[in-house]
Amino acid sequence: MFRKAFKMKVYPDQHETYHQRHQDLWPELLQLMKNHGVIKYAIYLDHETSDLFAYLEVEDELRWEQLATDPINKKWWDYMAPIMETNSDRRPKTVELSEMFHIEKEEHNERRDKST
Repeated sequence: MFRKAFKMKVYPDQHETYHQRHQDLWPELLQLMKNHGVIKYAIYLDHETSDLFAYLEVEDELRWEQLATDPINKKWWDYMAPIMETNSDRRPKTVELSEMFHIEKEEHNERRDKST
């Protein structure tokens, strides 16, 4: 499994639109992400700065990177471009974040704890 975190920026007057578009995520895009190995994907907003923090877990980094070339994904970028900072190819501008700490409860420890 591969963990990834990055920042993006939504325009200050587009917070609600950004939120609503993700509540109404296209079913074909959701399926595409699942097909490319996305296990978890969450996006959080800092209302003061309009920064978006994204965290995801995917089965394989290469499969995640291949998602960028799919026409459905590119159509989503076109749809989102008017409300957030993007590159010339309409891909959201991102700042990669380095993992500094991670903790995760292991399943086998959880089972052992319940049996004692």
